[in-house]
Amino acid sequence: MTLVRLTKLLNIAFVAIAFAVVAAACTSSGSEDTDVESTNSTTVVGSTEQEPEVTAVHTPTPVSHTQDDQPLLTPELVDILTPSVVQIAVSLNRGQGVGTGVILDQEGLILTNWHVVEGAITITVAFENGTISEAELFRRDLQLDIAIIKVPGQAWLKPAIFGDSDALRVGEDVVAIGHALGLRGGPTVSKGVVSALDRTIVGEAGGNLTGLVQTDAAINEGNSGGPLVNMFGEVVGINTAKIDNGDRIGFAININDAKKSAYSLIAQGPVPPPGFLGVGGVDVTRALARALRLPVGEGFGVTVLEPGSPAVEAGIELDDIIVQLDTTEITRGQDLTDFLRDHPSGSDVKISVVRDAQFLVSLEATLTDRPER
Repeated sequence: MTLVRLTKLLNIAFVAIAFAVVAAACTSSGSEDTDVESTNSTTVVGSTEQEPEVTAVHTPTPVSHTQDDQPLLTPELVDILTPSVVQIAVSLNRGQGVGTGVILDQEGLILTNWHVVEGAITITVAFENGTISEAELFRRDLQLDIAIIKVPGQAWLKPAIFGDSDALRVGEDVVAIGHALGLRGGPTVSKGVVSALDRTIVGEAGGNLTGLVQTDAAINEGNSGGPLVNMFGEVVGINTAKIDNGDRIGFAININDAKKSAYSLIAQGPVPPPGFLGVGGVDVTRALARALRLPVGEGFGVTVLEPGSPAVEAGIELDDIIVQLDTTEITRGQDLTDFLRDHPSGSDVKISVVRDAQFLVSLEATLTDRPER
């Protein structure tokens, strides 16, 4: 254990930490819906489900139209695509969210945006035929903002047809299909054109989303993760964002990039369950830090320690404030959740905590599987 007096560290910028709850394989904060953040609850951090059973997964096969094929009427392509489009509802720590997904294969893999399922404690999928199923996070690509979720495979699942986004032309007609605003009565359909290609915008985490298809087909909250379709009924993009202060300026991840990432993610198999640290705590907000005269502006205050957990073995104490894991700043509870998801059982972790409002303490822990209850 290493202790450093915090008088030398007062100028370090530690950003806010919200509550951390690792539940199943799909936890972090955020969705299309705005939710209210709580600042005085206590939660225990750790995986809550056993490792998912590994099953054989078949890579979806894209099918493109030929030169002899004729464009479809909008109602025709809606009839073709609707069975392949699902509504996704997520339960978060502080609210609910909705989004859309596209069926990849009959094994139960569904493509959506990562920001649709980020932070989900539970994921529920509603199909066009009325079937409702619970899903689990299968894989994710944060940089591209896509995720794959998995439901039990069924013979009636209808995979979407995937086109070639490199063949798109500015000005050609496209249709966006999705569960805009979570309205009842089936998906919303909006038609427009490809307004531009190879656009770049700044994503939610500050990273750039590149190679985007810009469209004036109306895209609203809840559309995220749904398909942008050409007039041959082929998915050419995954709707992901819009500009609020613009008029009908929406963006979709081009399907070629999405397919490449999805196939790579599928080849990796199911995501392993997150590692278990065994701490719980509360947000240390700026106001609370000021009231308690803490030397850091914000942090994650430890109020719960699981007996016999890696946290206890490492020497973490009640009232410690976690500020860093390895080289990752814990700027909010979701950072802790994401870190544990990316570091399964057996991972060695360096932990930095603030103790007694005057020391920075360096500790080491080895993550484990969550013990059975």
